[in-house]
Amino acid sequence: MTVSLPRTAVLAGGLAVVALTLSACGAAPTAQSGGAAGGKAATATSAEQLGGMNALVAAAKKEGTLHAIALPRDWANYGALLDGFTKKYGIKVSVESPDGSSQDEINAITSRKGQDRAPDVVDLGSSFALSAAQQGLLAPYKVASFDKIPAQQKDAQARWYNDYGGYISIGCDAKRVKKCPTTLAELLKPEYKGKVALNGNPTKSGSAFGGVYAAALANGGSFDDIQPGLDFFAKLKKNGNYTPVESTPATVEKGETPISIDWDYLNAGYAEEFKSKGVDWKVAVPTDGRFSQYYSQAINKNAPHPAAARLWQEYLYSAEGQNLFLKGYARPALMTAMAKDGTLDKAAAAKLPKVTGTPKFPTEAQQAKAKQVLGQGWGKAVSG
Repeated sequence: MTVSLPRTAVLAGGLAVVALTLSACGAAPTAQSGGAAGGKAATATSAEQLGGMNALVAAAKKEGTLHAIALPRDWANYGALLDGFTKKYGIKVSVESPDGSSQDEINAITSRKGQDRAPDVVDLGSSFALSAAQQGLLAPYKVASFDKIPAQQKDAQARWYNDYGGYISIGCDAKRVKKCPTTLAELLKPEYKGKVALNGNPTKSGSAFGGVYAAALANGGSFDDIQPGLDFFAKLKKNGNYTPVESTPATVEKGETPISIDWDYLNAGYAEEFKSKGVDWKVAVPTDGRFSQYYSQAINKNAPHPAAARLWQEYLYSAEGQNLFLKGYARPALMTAMAKDGTLDKAAAAKLPKVTGTPKFPTEAQQAKAKQVLGQGWGKAVSG
């Protein structure tokens, strides 16, 4: 997927989500192409169960292919990760629907069960990972570095674990906006009329969902109460500051969304990408609404290439993989552990937007409540 569409939907259950139409015409049943090792890989919960990393690599190479979905090359440095995996192991990675959302990923798993076109791996918004695990769609698997992932950022059964994340930030075109805002409260000022955008619809998009949560925290709300965030965007809409145009690299470059509420790693990426094109893109993590979220990796329980799926996870959670996320301005899940053991890319870490304090995350119950409130109230908040 390109960054031009919402990367990850974080909302599930009870929301009306239009499923991506996925044709299954002519699809064949899953072929466990890794032979005996490939068959064992389908139930392996660690590389050790296959005889170690060398055995996993051999089985994955025999399969020769990895099916991924909704991974944009220009999102969190996924292009370098995909190329690095192929270069290292000689395994071809096919990425379907790079402009898809988490809902599309889950739809593909459920609609293609037993087919060789099903995705092997998924990269999901946090609440979607929880939902998929509850539905029994994900395979438990502990990567070698599993114990180093913070407890609050992984499923105890290893069905999903955070891979990278960031903070909600305010991106601003300094050549089109006289004074770039650094707080969410400033966005209500009249000089920002028609300029404030989100990267998607918060009932489907992880970044937009985070934007509303951040606005709630900035306006007296909490993880238990996202309503002030809805009220904030209703005010932005009423005074004409909110634009329904979803921010993308194209709208940023063209000046159509001069102020974009989005993840800090995306906004930081825009700043670097468009510098040569004359765009002076400033990035600030708002001091009044600090909201952080990570995305989660998971393996399809019925992955057609189970060994390659598990090897992909091992690669992403190696020092090489985690540092590649970091080079894309995303904060890797193993960042603290790597800083301690000396494997962290310090130069890349120094380029991250500055944030103070320790991030906190809403619980599953709090996210479920927020989903319900958003599903019922977002349309009304920004309609008209």
